[in-house]
Amino acid sequence: MFTTPRFLQGIVPFEGRGLDAPFPLGPAFSYVVPAGVTAQPLYFRGGNSTDELICLILQRDGAPMRFFPIGARGSVHVPLRVVEDLAPATRIELHLAAPTGLLGMLVADVGIVEL
Repeated sequence: MFTTPRFLQGIVPFEGRGLDAPFPLGPAFSYVVPAGVTAQPLYFRGGNSTDELICLILQRDGAPMRFFPIGARGSVHVPLRVVEDLAPATRIELHLAAPTGLLGMLVADVGIVEL
C-alpha cells in the first residue's frame, strides 16, 4: 500500500485569549483530506515555553476531536494511529487555548498519513 506523510508543524509565538477561548494557529496547522484517500493522524508532539498550562485542541470539521494540555515549560508526545480514520474532505485544525494575555512560544508537530 502506498502512503503519503503530511505534517502540521511549526514554532509560533502566541498571546493567550483565555482557556475558554481557543483560536486557530493558522494555515500551517490546517489540513483537508484529499478526495479518494483516507488519512490517519499518527502522533502529536508539542512544547510550551511559558510558566503556565496551555491546551492545544485538534479540531475535526470545526468540533473538538482531541485535547492536549501542555504544562509549564513542558512538552507532550501522544501516539494517535489507533484512534480513527479521517474520511475525504475532513478538515482538521490545531487551535490554542491559553490564559488571557499570556505570551509565549509554541512548538507543535502533528503527523498524518494518507492511505
